[in-house]
Amino acid sequence: MNTIHVDVVSAEESIFSGEARFVALPGEAGELGILPRHTPLITRIRPGSVRIEKADGSEEFVFVAGGILEVQPNCVTVLSDTAIRGKDLDEEKANQAKALAEEALKNAKGDLDIARAQSELAVMAAQIAALRKFRQKK
Repeated sequence: MNTIHVDVVSAEESIFSGEARFVALPGEAGELGILPRHTPLITRIRPGSVRIEKADGSEEFVFVAGGILEVQPNCVTVLSDTAIRGKDLDEEKANQAKALAEEALKNAKGDLDIARAQSELAVMAAQIAALRKFRQKK
């Protein structure tokens, strides 16, 4: 069977390392699909879910809050400051964080505060969407 090695790494730990048939993730310009022997590529990724179809046919979901993707013909590496396994996502915490980001946006005074709040809001919205997608697949 044709597989590609996949590593998903956060600033704190390795989230996933293993063989996969296919990887889908949110590229900067749209959804990316990576198969074994893919052309080498380095790009930024947006906040969202990484779907890994493992060699045994099962799927693994990981939420990433943006980051960098490196693709080599036999290896995919996803680097993100924040990466959370689908099974570890907490909808209540994500909704609370989203509400805090919305409040921060309302109270923002300068351009930097607005940009930070908008970024956090986008990450939390992507996390909630990833959580819902993960629950649908279960």
